[in-house]
Amino acid sequence: MHKKSSLIFALSILFSVLLIFSCGQGAKTKGDEKVTIEFWHLDIDDTMAPVWEGLAADFMKANPNVTINITVLENEAFKSKLTTVMQSGDPPDIFRSWGGGVMNDFAKSGLLRDITDEVKNNWSSKIGAGPIGVYSYKDKIYGLPYDMGGVGMWYNKELIAKVGYNEPPKTWSEFIDCVKKLKAAGVTPIALGEGDKWPGHFWWVYLAVRLGGKEAFDAAVERTGSFKSESFVKAGQLLKELIDLKPFQEGFLSANYGGDQAGAMGNGKAAFELMGQWAPAVETAASEDGKGIGDKLGFMPFPAVEGGAGKITDVMGGGNGLVLGKNAPDATIDFLKFLTSVESQKKIITSPIGGIPTALGAEEAMTDPNLIAVNKAVSQAGYFQLYYDQYLPPAVAAVVLDSTQALFAGTMTPEAVAAAVDKAYEDEM
Repeated sequence: MHKKSSLIFALSILFSVLLIFSCGQGAKTKGDEKVTIEFWHLDIDDTMAPVWEGLAADFMKANPNVTINITVLENEAFKSKLTTVMQSGDPPDIFRSWGGGVMNDFAKSGLLRDITDEVKNNWSSKIGAGPIGVYSYKDKIYGLPYDMGGVGMWYNKELIAKVGYNEPPKTWSEFIDCVKKLKAAGVTPIALGEGDKWPGHFWWVYLAVRLGGKEAFDAAVERTGSFKSESFVKAGQLLKELIDLKPFQEGFLSANYGGDQAGAMGNGKAAFELMGQWAPAVETAASEDGKGIGDKLGFMPFPAVEGGAGKITDVMGGGNGLVLGKNAPDATIDFLKFLTSVESQKKIITSPIGGIPTALGAEEAMTDPNLIAVNKAVSQAGYFQLYYDQYLPPAVAAVVLDSTQALFAGTMTPEAVAAAVDKAYEDEM
C-alpha cells in the first residue's frame, strides 16, 4: 500500500570474500546439488530492478550451484498473481511482503516456510526484535525485513518558529496549542490527503498507541478486550477535537497523498504532516521546484498524550521485507540472510534511493539527520506497531480506513468508529 523507499547496491571485493565464507551453500545443500530459487519482487523502476538483479548475480557467483529466477511485477499485478499462485498452493520461494494481515493469512493456510529456528539461532541478534516481530505470526517467523521505518511528525521549522515554537511540541496539549496559533497566523497547520484514506488512519492509530499502549491493542486482538475500549474511543475523541479546529488544507477530504499532501509540505504551505520515513523524498518530488524545503524540514515523534499508558518511544510503522514460500529450498534462507546482512544494508542506505536499515550496525553509514532520527526511534522502540491497515485482516483494515475517513468527514462519531472496527474484527474472527 504505502510508497516505500527503493534501494541500489554494488558489491565490494572484500564483501565478496566474506560472502563466500558466510553464505556458502555447503551447509545447506548436498555437495554440488543444483538449486533453483524463484524470487518475486515489485520494483519495476529502472533504478531498483537492476539492484535485485545485481544482488542475485553476486549471490550466484558465490554459490555456483544456485540459480535465482527473478519475476518482476507491478504492484497490483504482483498482488493479483500472488493470490492466484497461493490459491493453487504453489508460492514462489521468496517474495516481497509487508507483514501483517495478508502474511498472517498465508501463514495460517500453511503456505509459508517457518524459519523461526534459523532466525533465532543465527540471525535474531543481527536485526532488532521490533522489525523481526512484523514478520512473525503466532510466535513463528516467516521472513525478515530489509528496510524498516516509522511514522512520525514531519514539520516545517520556519513555520512553527513563527508562532513561538523553536522546538517542536512534545505533548498533545502543546501540539494543539501550536495548531491553534498556526491557524490564527494564517498558516495551514496540517497537510492531509484523506482522499486516499490511509494517511488519516495514522492519526487514529497513533492516538490509540499513545493512550492504550501495547496492552490495549493486544487485548483487543486477543479478544480479552475490545476495540470499543476507552483507549480507542478516546483516540477518536481527541482526533475529533483536532478535526473541529479545521487544521487541514482546503479540500483535504478529496486530496491525495503523493501530490496534494506531500506537495503542501514540499512547497512550504503547511506546517505538519504525519507520515512515514519516505516523506522527505515524496515531498521533494511533489514540490514545484523539485527541491522541497531542505533543512527547514524536521522530524519528531508523535506527541505524548498526557495520562496515556503508551510511551513517546512507542512507534507505529512498517517497511519492506521478504518471506519464504512453503517449498523454498534451504539455500533461500542463505539468500535472505545475504540480503539483510550489514554490508548489503550499508549499500542500501548509501544508494541514491536510500532506506532505513534493519541490520544492527548498518546505521553507521547513514548521513541524513532526519532518517537517522527515524532509525533511532525505531531501534529504541519498546513497542513497534505495524500499521493497522496492514496488521489487521484485509476486511477489518477496510473498515478502519472507511470509518476513520468518516470521522474526518463528520459522518461518524468516535464511539461509532470504535464499534465498527470491533464488529468487523469480531466477525472476521
